Amino acid sequence: MGFTRRAFLQFSMAASAIAALPLMRVLAAATTKEHPMPFTLPPLPYAPTALEPHMSAKTFEFHHGKHHNAYVVKLNELIAGTEFEGAKLEDIILKTAGDASKAGIFNNAAQIWNHTFFWNSMKPSGGGKPTGELAKKIDADLGGYDKFVDAFKTAATTQFGSGWAWLVLGKDGKLVVTKTPNAETPLTSGATSLLTVDVWEHAYYIDYQNRRPDFVATFLDKLVNWEFAASNFANASVKKAA
Repeated sequence: MGFTRRAFLQFSMAASAIAALPLMRVLAAATTKEHPMPFTLPPLPYAPTALEPHMSAKTFEFHHGKHHNAYVVKLNELIAGTEFEGAKLEDIILKTAGDASKAGIFNNAAQIWNHTFFWNSMKPSGGGKPTGELAKKIDADLGGYDKFVDAFKTAATTQFGSGWAWLVLGKDGKLVVTKTPNAETPLTSGATSLLTVDVWEHAYYIDYQNRRPDFVATFLDKLVNWEFAASNFANASVKKAA
């Protein structure tokens, strides 16, 4: 995925078209290192009301408009005048991961990446089961869709405190359900993210209060964007075969 500086997300196509593309093809390069400009808040790939009643416009007002935007604003402050000014978002994440002296930069950069990925992991009228090659891969590696659901729900509901649950393609070519705390992301381990759900409280508290399991179940049943996950899987497979 090639995040760069200003306008690093230009969602100008319809939500249905976005859902069918790998995120890396939706994220457009915008500037050069000779003309670095601040990161900007990526627009949602659908209207703030598009996921109602399962996720409200009020949730997006706070989660996207305030929380996600705060990471963008803070990252711009932290990298101004540093070696990371003008760098791609993924490069910032990878170069600061595990470095306690750069934890602030990592946390804000990774949260921009994670949230952008999360928005695309959902779509209006989502849910259901995956199809095609991804479905076959889930059967082969995870024992079938029902076992995937059990593993994903367990990862999401047992993540203590804030964090994320993921479906990833590991470096060994196998699908894995995993979880990460806080701003951590599979990107730093070399895995390819296919799908994620945000289990920070601000992701669901307005609509679900303390009922995280209900939120995760609704994500899988009504919101999950399997076309996005399948596109990420297909893109990763093409890269591996190249």
